[in-house]
Amino acid sequence: MSTEQIPVSNDASQAPINPLAAHPVNPQDAQGRQPASSAAASSELASGKMTLKGALRHFADFPIKGIDFVDIMPLFLDPTAHHALGEVLELQVKEGFETLPDVIVGLDARGFLFGPGMALRLGTGFAPVRKQGKLPGPCVTAEYQKEYGSDFFQMQQDAIKPGQKVLIVDDIIATGGSAKAAADLVKKLGGDIIGYLFILEIPGLNGREKLGDTKTVILLEDA
Repeated sequence: MSTEQIPVSNDASQAPINPLAAHPVNPQDAQGRQPASSAAASSELASGKMTLKGALRHFADFPIKGIDFVDIMPLFLDPTAHHALGEVLELQVKEGFETLPDVIVGLDARGFLFGPGMALRLGTGFAPVRKQGKLPGPCVTAEYQKEYGSDFFQMQQDAIKPGQKVLIVDDIIATGGSAKAAADLVKKLGGDIIGYLFILEIPGLNGREKLGDTKTVILLEDA
């Protein structure tokens, strides 16, 4: 399997661009006020987040003593919650980012649970980031640090076209190492990262610091 970095072209015309991404997704008037439709969407987003938080389960002392584990699987088990998750994710992207992505990049493995659904709702493509050796064909590779060593992520070389706008998604941000590795892959392929979106954040690990100034959104803060 090839893991060499491909040359990056500066010709963004190669990239099939999401036509909706050419316009601001949340315009304001001269006084900085949002239109009524946007205000309604913000209210719907807040209500939807409350619904999702109510569906989460908490497990004390898992996987080790002292950890309060937040289980997101009920969001997928219950059809009503799953539908609500899709709506909330779509609204969050439209309300929280200045432009829409051309490609959603989801991390192995739980980014695969909701990333494709997001892409379908937003009219974009979906590209997976997988552990080394899981994808066929020529790939690019990035290393990231784990608690007890390092590991490698890969993307297929044709997953991102130069100039495409990319949103990176995963279920949880902890140390930020895996998301940073995904960003390294996107940049190797010439993609433009518009932001990161996570359902939850593990507090105290400062994962956002690894992602720099790029916009990072936590869907369910303080869950």
